Amino acid sequence: MRIRFYNAGILTMESDKVIKGELWTCDDKIEYIGDSKPSDRSFDREIDCKGNILMPGLKNAHTHSAMTFSRSLADEYCLNDWLYKAIFPREKKLTDEHVYWFSKLAFAEYLSGGITACFDMYFHLEAQTRSAVETGFRHVFCDSANDFGGIDTIEHYYNELNSYDPLISYKIGFHAEYTTCEENLKKVNELAHKYEAPVYTHISETKAEVEGCRERYGCTPAALLDKMGMFDYGGGGFHCVWFTDEDREIFKKRGLWSVFNACSNLKLGSGIAPVYKFIDNDMKIAIGTDGAGSNNALSMFREMYLDTVLSNAETGKANAVDPFKILKAGTSGGALCMGLDDCDVLKEGKKADIIMIDMNKPSMQPENNIVRNIVYSADNSCVKMTMINGRILYEDGIFSSIDIDETRRMCNKLLPELA
Repeated sequence: MRIRFYNAGILTMESDKVIKGELWTCDDKIEYIGDSKPSDRSFDREIDCKGNILMPGLKNAHTHSAMTFSRSLADEYCLNDWLYKAIFPREKKLTDEHVYWFSKLAFAEYLSGGITACFDMYFHLEAQTRSAVETGFRHVFCDSANDFGGIDTIEHYYNELNSYDPLISYKIGFHAEYTTCEENLKKVNELAHKYEAPVYTHISETKAEVEGCRERYGCTPAALLDKMGMFDYGGGGFHCVWFTDEDREIFKKRGLWSVFNACSNLKLGSGIAPVYKFIDNDMKIAIGTDGAGSNNALSMFREMYLDTVLSNAETGKANAVDPFKILKAGTSGGALCMGLDDCDVLKEGKKADIIMIDMNKPSMQPENNIVRNIVYSADNSCVKMTMINGRILYEDGIFSSIDIDETRRMCNKLLPELA
């Protein structure tokens, strides 16, 4: 399948410059980017972009997709009560069917919001895999193993899912220090060393989490895991709200990824990650939405906006962070965090994971600065097209791989079973 996009503005994310010209895809890869030129090639489809922007897809670097079942369910709780009173009891009732359909609902929201890959930490991995592959969505698993289960299946899934399908991959992970005893942490660490693999986890999301770790081990979660050797082969952490200077130095020294989740942290009263400090410290950063139960939307545009303006509020400076660095965190950073090295920028030979931003939307005009328009002004309605692996899965409000009416019907039918 060969597709030609012409009359396009192309934001490769290798820089903040917009290229005026064409982009061609052939099957799952980008074949050409550059000036418009005559071609003797034949195309299966030619798309006039009419000046709209092509850019790499947004990468949701931390989420729990099937938690769409809990959207607007328990908005009155802070994190600990939210987990133990509202979420954990319902998650015990989840079946493969629940996870399949509620994941598919999330994939639809991702596609309509320009997200081409997610780093998903959840359960019933076979059901998630089936839902993602049927949708055509690029899906990276991060295991959520903890004392309640999953430790003994990490190795199985590591081997099975990393060879299952080109759209599917798997990273070693565990839920958090506070839900995983020392013995189980050691088991995860042993697997990381056996496979020389990176490890990812929730980390320093709340002040209480950090204080609890200090009481148990005499140090912060980041320091504990570093001492154990958990990060000897890389990885990263989700949230990173209550990081100390030492924690930031550990992450910088180890080359670990800090993934921010502004909406969820604000909504649950957890705090504000000091994004500007991570950027000033030249740390690796990515952005995620967290799950719909604690956000409640799955919008990377909203996350990027908050990461910039909250940094301004924290510092008292209107230019605390460069919007391009935030956009890069939301695209290239997320890809590299997940191990999707061929999905980070638009470049010949890279994967054809591409979105089109509708510059005709009132919120995107005038074009004083396109990058700033995307970070400060855009929302999901500005996404005109989403392509993954060379397939257009969403275009002008239409899903090509998801029956959205059936998905809505099944999710509402299954919801009472989780009450």
